[in-house]
Amino acid sequence: MSTPRPESGLSRRRLLTGVAGGAAALAASSLLGGCGARASTVARHPDFGMWRQYQGSTLNFISENTAPTAAIAANTTPFTELTGININIVTLELSALVQKVALDLASGRSTYQAIYADPYQVLAPYAKGMVDLRELMADPSLPQIPLGVGDFIPTHLEAAGKFVSPDTIYALPYDCPTLIWQYRRDLFEKYRDRMSHDLGFDPMPNDASTWDQYYAIARWFNDNARDDVPYGTGHQAKQHDSLMNDFSNVLWAYGGDYFDNGGQVGGLGTVDPGPCRLDSPAAIEAANFYSRLLSIAHPASLSWDWDGLGNAFAAGQVAMCPNWHEYAASNESKLPGKVDYAPLPRGPVRSANMYGGTGLGISASTSADERRAAWLFAVWATSPEIELANLKSKAGGGTPTRTSVYQMPEVVAAEHRPSSMPNILTAPAVSKAWEPQNIGLRPKIPMWNECDTAIFTQLSRMLLGDSTPDEAMRATTEQINRIVARGWVASS
Repeated sequence: MSTPRPESGLSRRRLLTGVAGGAAALAASSLLGGCGARASTVARHPDFGMWRQYQGSTLNFISENTAPTAAIAANTTPFTELTGININIVTLELSALVQKVALDLASGRSTYQAIYADPYQVLAPYAKGMVDLRELMADPSLPQIPLGVGDFIPTHLEAAGKFVSPDTIYALPYDCPTLIWQYRRDLFEKYRDRMSHDLGFDPMPNDASTWDQYYAIARWFNDNARDDVPYGTGHQAKQHDSLMNDFSNVLWAYGGDYFDNGGQVGGLGTVDPGPCRLDSPAAIEAANFYSRLLSIAHPASLSWDWDGLGNAFAAGQVAMCPNWHEYAASNESKLPGKVDYAPLPRGPVRSANMYGGTGLGISASTSADERRAAWLFAVWATSPEIELANLKSKAGGGTPTRTSVYQMPEVVAAEHRPSSMPNILTAPAVSKAWEPQNIGLRPKIPMWNECDTAIFTQLSRMLLGDSTPDEAMRATTEQINRIVARGWVASS
């Protein structure tokens, strides 16, 4: 897929021309039937005039290269037919996106009106540069969110859409990748009786499975099933954001956290999280276990991020792994019918499943007309109809952020094979992972990017044997405390 070249922002003249044209479009809507069935369907859309206010204008949407954006980018025609707005989509790796958004917000130019607002690297540090969407929700001249904000999964709306204030909404939940347990059901079934006998417990993943049992299963595969699979487990343990994600599941499961009040700091977020708690006994115990687990994992784990791990799992290199649930489509393509999914194992305190979702927001540097036009895209892109279309798309995929989509009969049916929507095979697992007691939320603080780097750098040293788990946790704590002590002043 070629990335469209970004154009300049919406001009006020073009937007005002679109407003005038909206009335003409309404008057002429009966003539659209002559253009074919698709145009006729657009003409009959509820609140058609509201959707046509900005026809003839152009919007720019900047996004990480994610599954739902790939699906939308592959076919922007429905949005343009509905609104008359051309949409340019620029997709980038996350760090490059963050740099461009930061520069754009600081400049006040709004080259990108619609923004993939990563909660940790965009929303938290640059919330002052984002529109409070409540002003658009309250505007009776604009289309409103189908089924209201209450249709978004509550943990998603808080984590991806809000910052500090429980009332302000900066973004609409757009995607929701979550780390869950992915395993070769065919191999687990083949060896189930032998493993049960040898290990003293049923190895089949379930809500009561523990991380200690996960370790024992992985070691059993290493020792007894090399003809079928080289290693029992694999991990995204490269010195990269992926390593922080992988470790965090164990940290929280053991009762450790990055800061006090982790649920609050990870949910609504804060600008002042207080002292780091990675030097707590629970965090150090978690680091010790994680170090032991990685010592028996596929050795290439230290070079894998999520893509490397996803490819290795699909290639039959490991019997199980924690990875983002949206790799289900790839698994089903490479290992049809052989993979199943469960929430991650429990530690001494709970099961914790890292949430990696993001919302769709609007730059506050936009003019009033630009933000209204961007609102049309945000409402459309997060609507139940488009989330369903993304779920079916061969170009992308993603999984819905709305409760209503999971309740659609065709989606419920697709949770079982044969499935035309392979990512929805994970629905039973992720629905449990998203429950408040199971969801894993990294700290939503403005300085998270620096903290993240300190975490995965020290964890990498630990895994390479350059420091002990205790030393790694204490060194990370000291670094994070220095970062947080500097505070944060947004540049926008």
